[in-house]
Order: sequence, then structure tokens, then C-alpha cells
Amino acid sequence: MRATSSHTALHSASLSFRPALARCCLAAAWLFCASAHAGGATNATNAPETPGTGVTLFAAGDIAECLKPPASASAAAVTAAIVRRGLAGDAAAQVLTLGDNTYPIGMPREFSDCYAPTWGRFKAVTHPSSGNHEYYTPSANGYYGYFGDAAGAAPGFYYSFNIGRWHLLSLNSNIRGKVWEEQLAWVKKDLAQSEAACTLAYWHHPRFSSGGHGNNEDMQPLWQLLQAAHADVVLNGHDHDYERFAPQDSNGRRDDAHGIREFVVGTGGARLTPLLFRKRNSEIVDNTTHGVLKLVLKDDGYEWEFLAEAGKTLADRGAARCHQASISK
Repeated sequence: MRATSSHTALHSASLSFRPALARCCLAAAWLFCASAHAGGATNATNAPETPGTGVTLFAAGDIAECLKPPASASAAAVTAAIVRRGLAGDAAAQVLTLGDNTYPIGMPREFSDCYAPTWGRFKAVTHPSSGNHEYYTPSANGYYGYFGDAAGAAPGFYYSFNIGRWHLLSLNSNIRGKVWEEQLAWVKKDLAQSEAACTLAYWHHPRFSSGGHGNNEDMQPLWQLLQAAHADVVLNGHDHDYERFAPQDSNGRRDDAHGIREFVVGTGGARLTPLLFRKRNSEIVDNTTHGVLKLVLKDDGYEWEFLAEAGKTLADRGAARCHQASISK
């Protein structure tokens, strides 16, 4: 075998690697490139714990996949078991869904056959939101028929409620045109009327994401309204991974003083999907683990912890204070 100097070998490898990398990341082979950001991770912030017991929430989106029966053997059943264990020890705990509650098209039968036996077991304490897959059934009739009044009022199906000193908004990122503009006007008025110390909003499509769908500019007006009202947390799904961002403004600039912390929790049970390009201010991201985000809403702050399915090593936990904690409204 002909000997090659280390310099020549490295130069040759570099030349052959560059076009391969370009083909991988800029062409259609993003399934491979995404693996660079995947994998189990452990992370925790150094923020001080917030005082008090608080109210616990369990949240995830992208949940019941009906293409892989039976429901009892699905990943949705695994994440539902995590939630049930949490609810069993805490009568005040509640649940948020972050859209795409069923797959593939949100038909009524998907809710009865796949969602009801899993996450439907705690329907009474669930505050839902819808995703794009619900709207593959005309007018999202499967979703609204299943959740009824809990899904909000027509035509926009968005709503708000209070938990302790927190104000929560369940919003609809699927609507467009006049109904979308009406939602924006409603959000502005709702936030202005809120006297809560802390604010959390949730909907399906993330403003920022390292997942395959990437950032969604359409969500910027919502983010701007929320930041102007000193909101603290946004929860989303859509990309089937877990990701947490540092607080940032609507343009993706880090802003610890006034920015909103976003969690993407598309890990409720649907097939996990590849990541794309790691976004600025992304502090942890993983696409190998199903699980649920646990939030504890305190009087002047919140704690978070990702609860992973058994056998996985992903761990993420931390705490932060609310922007409004020291502001008298």
C-alpha cells in the first residue's frame, strides 16, 4: 500500500468531505444531517428554585398515532402512563395538549380508538389545543367533536384561563385570514385585561425550531403581543422532538430581561422526526426520546422538567422567575 503523508490525507479528506457535506445539508439528505443534533442529553439551569408548592402541568403535543395499533402498545400509551403517575399523586395537576392530538387526519374514529384509550383517560383535566393534522378532517370536526366546549368557541377555538397567579392562553395557529386577525385582536385585549403575575401561551406551530419545519414567521405577531405583555413561557409541538430555548424576542435575539422562553414538546407519542439546523439560542434539543414536559407554576416563577420514557437518558430541568413578579400591574 502506498504511504501518504498526514497532511496530504487530511487535505484529500477535506476536499472529498466538502461536497458531501453540501449535498447532505443543502440537498434532500437532511435525514442524515439531522443526526448531528440528536441524542440523549442532560441539562439543567442554575436558576434558584422558586418558593411555594405551585400547580403542576403536564404538556406534550403530537400524540396518538393510529397507523400503528393497538393503542395499548403505542408510544402514546407510554407517555400517557407518565402523566397518569403524575396525576395520581397530585389532585390539582392538569394537562395541556399542544396540537396534533391524533394521526393521521384527526378523524372522530382516531379520537375514539387511539386518543381516548391513552391520553383520553385524563380528558377531564385536559386543556387542549389543535394542530394541522386535526384540520385534515373538514373543520377539525373530530377534534372539536371530542373535546366539545373545552376546545373553545367557534370559529377560532381559542380561549384563556387562570391557574393560581398564572394566566394561560390556548391559541390556534391553524387559522388564517379574518379569523386569525380576530384572534390577534382578542389576544391583545385578553392580555391587557389580565391581572396575573405570570403568563403562559401554547399552540401548535413553533415560532422557533431546530426541527424539520424550522422557524415559523407567521407566529411572529403572536410572539410580539405576548412579549409586549411580559409573557414568560410559550409551549409548542409540530416538530417531533424536544427543544428548549433561552428567553428571546420575536426576532430570535436573546433577551433574558424581557424575552419569552419557548419549549417545543412534540414528543407525546407520534413517530420522532429528524432535526435540521440548530437554531440560535437553542439550549437543548433531542429527537430520540418520547416524553412529557412537567411544569410547576409558582406564584412568581416556574420550574420545568422533561419526563422521559423508560430507558432513555434525556434529562432537562430548571427554574426561572416571572417577568412580572416584581412589577405591579
